[in-house]
Amino acid sequence: MLKKIGLDGFILALAFAVIIAKIYPAAGLDYESFSLSKITNIGVAFIFFFYGLKLNFEEIKKGLKNWKLHVLIHLTTFVLFPVIILLLKYFFAGTDYYLLWLGVFFLAALPSTVSSSVVMVNIAHGNVPSAIFNASISSFLGIFFTPLWMNIEMQAGSSDFDMQDTLFKLILQVLVPVIAGVVLNRFWGKWASKNKNTLKYFDQSIIVLIVYASFAKSFDQNIFSQQSVWVIIALFASMLCLFGLVFFIVRYICKLLRFNQADTVTAIFCGSKKSLVHGSVMAAVLFGESTMAGLMLLPIMIYHALQLILASWIANYWGAKYSKESAQLPVS
Repeated sequence: MLKKIGLDGFILALAFAVIIAKIYPAAGLDYESFSLSKITNIGVAFIFFFYGLKLNFEEIKKGLKNWKLHVLIHLTTFVLFPVIILLLKYFFAGTDYYLLWLGVFFLAALPSTVSSSVVMVNIAHGNVPSAIFNASISSFLGIFFTPLWMNIEMQAGSSDFDMQDTLFKLILQVLVPVIAGVVLNRFWGKWASKNKNTLKYFDQSIIVLIVYASFAKSFDQNIFSQQSVWVIIALFASMLCLFGLVFFIVRYICKLLRFNQADTVTAIFCGSKKSLVHGSVMAAVLFGESTMAGLMLLPIMIYHALQLILASWIANYWGAKYSKESAQLPVS
């Protein structure tokens, strides 16, 4: 029943991790004898290694021709989202809510999801090969665009952000593992495809650890003390509005470009969704030692849950509508 509305054990595990971090943050803090950060750092490298290993180049080739669709999706993901949030910066700069705004900006700079976007497109009878192509390319582009956007904003807002150190971490924990995975794809690619469910559980386990460690540090330093229940409710409402705004903008542009229904479905689902996987691992790289890491993850966790619920409902509605219309067509 929970899966039908977009909720699953992973989301419940994330919520449980936040609760445990509030009750018992000590295990998430770094000590000389034990460091959860070291474990998550290794886990992040393996996540990106497996991502490179699972890249299906044959499926990517199938989606290369539809360039208008690809351009729209990536402009939505890496330009429209950040610009919308940047337009709101004036209202939050210099206030107690600036860090929360920065967390939303971090969400806006993230790539699209991979597996869930393809699943939703398939359910809604969209262009699946193009969805696979764009979801895969979005993840790869996010390695560069997410840190670039965050560097621009954080350099402007704080001189404490060390881009050289961040760049070194990105190369070591993200770029090198991806390249290694791509190189070894010809040898272990079939194994990765065959065991994709097991690898998915590995990814999710590392993300749960990252979320726990991030929130543990934030709770330990009382980062959330200024965020009331009403602020969290407002954040939920804002994430809902953000999803709806991007959804309708992309749908309108698809009409202007005269996309067919299949391409419209693909553009909407691949363009409006954001990746919690990349959000978590990027946060571990960019803010891993910072006490504000939990606050940076809060918007993407909320958006992730909302997008799964809304996208699941929309995909099932469109899928049922397509099946009904197909059944009414005369048999030739």
